[in-house]
Amino acid sequence: MIDPLEFLERAVRTPSHDDVGPMRDLLCETLREAGVEPTVDDADNVVATHEASGDAADGPHVVLNTHLDTVSPHVPAERDGDLLHGRGACDAKGPLAAMVAVFSSIEPDRGRITLAVTPDEETRSIGAAALVPSLDLDPDRGDAVIVGEPTGLNVCNAAKGRFEGRVTITGERAHAAEPHTGRNAIAMAAPVIDALATFDDRAEGLDTYPDLGAPTLTPTLVTGGEATNQVPADCEIVLDRRSVLPETAVGFETALNEYLGERVPSPDAVSFALTDRETPFLEAFETPDDARVVSVLQEASGGAVRPFTAATEASYFAREAPTVVFGPGDLADEDGPVAHADREYVRLSAVERATTILGDALAEFLRETDV
Repeated sequence: MIDPLEFLERAVRTPSHDDVGPMRDLLCETLREAGVEPTVDDADNVVATHEASGDAADGPHVVLNTHLDTVSPHVPAERDGDLLHGRGACDAKGPLAAMVAVFSSIEPDRGRITLAVTPDEETRSIGAAALVPSLDLDPDRGDAVIVGEPTGLNVCNAAKGRFEGRVTITGERAHAAEPHTGRNAIAMAAPVIDALATFDDRAEGLDTYPDLGAPTLTPTLVTGGEATNQVPADCEIVLDRRSVLPETAVGFETALNEYLGERVPSPDAVSFALTDRETPFLEAFETPDDARVVSVLQEASGGAVRPFTAATEASYFAREAPTVVFGPGDLADEDGPVAHADREYVRLSAVERATTILGDALAEFLRETDV
């Protein structure tokens, strides 16, 4: 079995914010030293599979997924007792270390276990978009996916989605000495922003998923104007949408355009469009509490079953099979942000505990014959 703490310390010392190549090399080298030969596909996903022999291989397929990349800048590893600080310590090298250790130690008597690690979860998710169709996931066979993220060892069976787009406001240029002769696009943004604050009031009575909480719509960037002495003809407002079921990206785009058309003084000058992406947006998902992957992992962990508060690539996997998010570490603690922060850390004891939990859960999940 790969030592999860030894691998974790090496991983956190390995920068992976600009280039995941060194981190991918470390993962592949570690697996090979444990007698596992991984493959790297055209989208730079690292994939390895353990399969039962003979007819027993027809059992459930369990995928362990997490990601190699971290956000900028790199923060070097520093150990303080049970804490390992450093960029990526909890998001998501701690979960990765537990998954790598468990995967290296299990030879299933039934079904398959796949370790599938993506390269760009924090940005474009090109790896996951290419990976998911290749996994041949079948919920009727009892397949399931565990996505490694910092959940405090709780079992997260739901998450909000994340969409991004721009409201474009078109005015008319004029000399700032004669502002009434033009249309000030920045001034026109004020009623737009006011309207955005009440967008979700229209959702009253629609089907919602209470466990996910309310959706949010947040203006995050405003840009406009070209010169300090000119009435601006253009203004853009970037929006961050955290969605809940059953809202889709396309449905959100349509609904927001219709809403703004009814609420702003100059609807002909205002439009919203989703940001162009190479991959689908991360949409909200929910796996039922009684799904086997939820109950087996919860029994092994003793943790709560709850939603995850951030959008992840679990969104892609959940379209194909029951999916949960699980791992050591926390996005934030009582002192403030942890993941993506300069004080990012993971408890080494939690990584060891996660390794045990995953091992017990996988053994139980694949031991069952009634799916």
